[in-house]
Amino acid sequence: MRPVQADPRPLVLHVMYRFDTGGLENGVVNLINQMSPGAYRHAVLALTEVTDFRQRVQRDDVEFIALHKPPGHGFWLYPQLYQLFRRLRPAIVHSRNLAALEVQLPAWAAGVPVRIHGEHGRDVSDLDGSNRAHQRVRRFYRPFVNHYIALSRDLAEYLKLAVHVPERRISQLYNGVDTERFQPAPAGPSPVRGCPFDPAQHWMVGTVGRMATVKDQLMLARAFVLALRQAPVLRQRLRLVMVGEGPLRAQAQSLLNEEGVADLAWLPGERQDVADIMRGLHCFALPSLAEGISNTILEAMASGLPVLATAVGGSADLVQQDVTGLLVPATDERAMAAAILSLAGQPLLAASMGRAGRARVQASFSLAAMVSTYQGIYAQELLGQGQ
Repeated sequence: MRPVQADPRPLVLHVMYRFDTGGLENGVVNLINQMSPGAYRHAVLALTEVTDFRQRVQRDDVEFIALHKPPGHGFWLYPQLYQLFRRLRPAIVHSRNLAALEVQLPAWAAGVPVRIHGEHGRDVSDLDGSNRAHQRVRRFYRPFVNHYIALSRDLAEYLKLAVHVPERRISQLYNGVDTERFQPAPAGPSPVRGCPFDPAQHWMVGTVGRMATVKDQLMLARAFVLALRQAPVLRQRLRLVMVGEGPLRAQAQSLLNEEGVADLAWLPGERQDVADIMRGLHCFALPSLAEGISNTILEAMASGLPVLATAVGGSADLVQQDVTGLLVPATDERAMAAAILSLAGQPLLAASMGRAGRARVQASFSLAAMVSTYQGIYAQELLGQGQ
């Protein structure tokens, strides 16, 4: 009887704090789904939980591992991580964001050949990257990381200037978006299942994403209220859609209730039909306090929507001012209200920006380009380690 042959494909172990609904996690799903199955095997390690979000991975050969780590630094997890890396023997450990960076030391100790770390966006406790403690932690782990991936120019500069990573060890790349799944409705915005508003009668500005402090959906809710105060005639037409779950959902609903505009807004919680929701909007808004390269901005642009976004992190890399949308300062509800009024009052201009955004995504932010870049980095780093 012939012995079972070991799988020759290198294993990439993707590590993150939690595998749940979010832009970072969505990028991992897209990478696994779109990369040729013959190139690499994949496994996902969550330091805390793996949720039903795993069902978005379309391959059946991906192992999911959850360590259920409590809050705080996990030095005590190092033996378990070491044993895990020795069992899996990944060719590449690819951690993402500060909360997962600590796996790099046990990965090095376990002899993992290639150790990659990605910076995808900022945390609410370090919006401008000035947190010295965070800088020191990143510098501590720097010797154990072979290569860094930054998802915006801002994050690449941070790694060079604040963490002192040599430029040759940094690749800056952008997320990609599925332009087949996310595309405009052929005849204009179409009704969304369960939504009480009719896109043929209403002009709908919406946002999609985790409703957490760093996303600052409360600013968008306040801007919506302010826009209606400044232009009361829009009460007949302007509507707000806020899709997502999280601690800010109840606060946003309460704010809208108190302002007497709850009937003009729809907050359905988390939804799985994001592409359909995008096709039901006239405009997309992202009021974040910090961002890397936002998957939802890319999805909105691919769906032919003009984008209103705060000028933070990588959002300015995506949104071309006055061409594909409008950028406003973070926390500035007056500026966001003015932007909403501008596009709601000029629907032809808004539609033109949406078309320009779709064209920009098709030219520069395809999934194929993203996957090719990641695969090239993986291959280069493996070659450099003699694999």
